[in-house]
Amino acid sequence: MRGKDEDTGEFLSPSRSQQRREALDVLALATQLAELEPGRLAKLPLPEHLQPHIAEARRITSHIARKRQLAFLAKQMRREDDEVLDAIRDALDAGGEAAKQETALLHRVERWRERLLEDGDAALADLLDEFPQADRQQLRQLSRNAIDERARNKPPRAFRELFRLLRETLAQEPGIGNRE
Repeated sequence: MRGKDEDTGEFLSPSRSQQRREALDVLALATQLAELEPGRLAKLPLPEHLQPHIAEARRITSHIARKRQLAFLAKQMRREDDEVLDAIRDALDAGGEAAKQETALLHRVERWRERLLEDGDAALADLLDEFPQADRQQLRQLSRNAIDERARNKPPRAFRELFRLLRETLAQEPGIGNRE
């Protein structure tokens, strides 16, 4: 029985229906995790002790055995804190906060790369004012090489390297989606 608080009249715990709804939500999350491809699964913030259970659920093909393993995985996941489950859901959600931040970072990196290629040293000075930890020499060299590649219609090797370097530089800064 749930029991009531004698002073306020409120129930002390969630109703049985609410507990069942929450358990079914975790089961749906476990099923979703078991169906993910390994590359995407590796990027999720999963606790280490859940990974063997997910791998086992992925391995099993028999319908009933798979259902039983998914139920066991969900049981293990219900032991986790709500924050851990929310972080997993957010990482899975394409419109989640983590995905939005990653997209904002990529757009920002792309804008900086275009500015470096168009404005040259003026854009580099602005970038170094905002990110003093950036490697001036490497940025200047990659920018010049990328401009040269464009002019000669060569493969965009330096263009890509410049993007990687900018992404690493901008990712080190706290609050990446707030500027520009």
